[in-house]
Amino acid sequence: MTRIIRTTLTAAVAALTLTSAALADDVMAARLGALLGQERQALSIVPDTRLSALTALPESARRNATPIPDGDAVVTEAYISTMSAPSGGSEWSCLADALYHEARGESIQGVFAVAEVIMNRVDSGAYPNTVCGVVHQGTGRKYACQFTWTCDGKSDAISNAAAYNRVGKVAKLLIDGLPRRLTQGATHYHTKAVNPSWAQRFPRVATFGAHHFYRQPTRSASN
Repeated sequence: MTRIIRTTLTAAVAALTLTSAALADDVMAARLGALLGQERQALSIVPDTRLSALTALPESARRNATPIPDGDAVVTEAYISTMSAPSGGSEWSCLADALYHEARGESIQGVFAVAEVIMNRVDSGAYPNTVCGVVHQGTGRKYACQFTWTCDGKSDAISNAAAYNRVGKVAKLLIDGLPRRLTQGATHYHTKAVNPSWAQRFPRVATFGAHHFYRQPTRSASN
């Protein structure tokens, strides 16, 4: 008799436990449903443009978002010719414009090298932290612009669509995070036709086409 009572009590406790667990699950589901409903209602009144801005990846993350083939084969005319017509946001546009005016007549490695300098400056604490900021640093101040084409008074119109398409592909690869292996961290370059004073102090790290490339020395605390 005692064994029967114990068995009955055990079964009753188990049934009660299962019922309590089921009720708890129902309550949790109801609460989650209410929260999701409130979230959907809140999102429905946010303009699409604002929602896109809130959910977009930061520029730094977008630079690493697109998978890029690895290896030196990317830095070739052959690879560039396989790419579709490039496009992008303001950072891509600023880099493409700079490459068009600074390096459109260079070999493809020369174009990549100039692009590396601009991106290396973006990553350096000594320069603006955006591509557009780097490209247009000092623009509008006489003898203060970093890239001559931004303050030489000449037209910045794009007159060669094929050349722009070519350098735009390079800009796309760099914006998307292509490893920079050509210039060893270079932050400066100049044409072989000039000899700026800083070139005597900065170590030259590469030469491509008409440009020499230099890495800015790291200042120590004693300097």
